[in-house]
Amino acid sequence: MPHPNYASPRETLEAAILELGRRGVDLLRVSPWYRTAPVPEADQPWYFNVVAEIDTDRTADDVLQALHAIEDLFGRVRTVRNAPRLIDLDLLDFRGEIALPRPGKATLPHPRLAERAFVLRPLADLAPDWHHPVTGTSIRELLAALPPDQVVHPA
Repeated sequence: MPHPNYASPRETLEAAILELGRRGVDLLRVSPWYRTAPVPEADQPWYFNVVAEIDTDRTADDVLQALHAIEDLFGRVRTVRNAPRLIDLDLLDFRGEIALPRPGKATLPHPRLAERAFVLRPLADLAPDWHHPVTGTSIRELLAALPPDQVVHPA
């Protein structure tokens, strides 16, 4: 579902990505766009997914706060995990740092990154030699280990 000020979900996400620059985060590259079914499977619209490579002098926690502020700006309402949402911005990896879960702080790498084709496919487009900072597993191996029911289509 799009934000009321934009014609489509893709336009909403494009505008949110541009908002990063107003928050001390430089956009370097963006992966190809994908359409994906909700994970876990649900009776809701498919999502647009893209991965952005950024550069910043800010900390991971600062970037996560900026992402949450952008979600709020674009009308995200947090209810239960995996509920339908207008926009979802995640910090996947940050300079290979490892950060354990702490309330209100970035968990790095993203705790469910390795389980989601909608994250791994665009990440592989940007960083084909990326390895999971905790396990050392290559992105190719992570993609190969995913269940076949996670459908990812070029947008």
